[in-house]
Amino acid sequence: MKVHFDEKADAIYLRLDDSKIIESEEVQPGVVLDYNDQNQIVGVEILRVKSRVPLANLKQMEFEVL
Repeated sequence: MKVHFDEKADAIYLRLDDSKIIESEEVQPGVVLDYNDQNQIVGVEILRVKSRVPLANLKQMEFEVL
């Protein structure tokens, strides 16, 4: 999985695998899901991140494996 935060674009993108993106769908305003040819979600883009998450939280990422 790859996570990319583009401060200039004010967007964060989570790429779950490297399969080819066939279709994208905006499921909520500013939230876009990318699908592969098997209709699996392979990417998530969140726009206007700074209005959704405090900036301090964007400077540090924490991963938890359950």
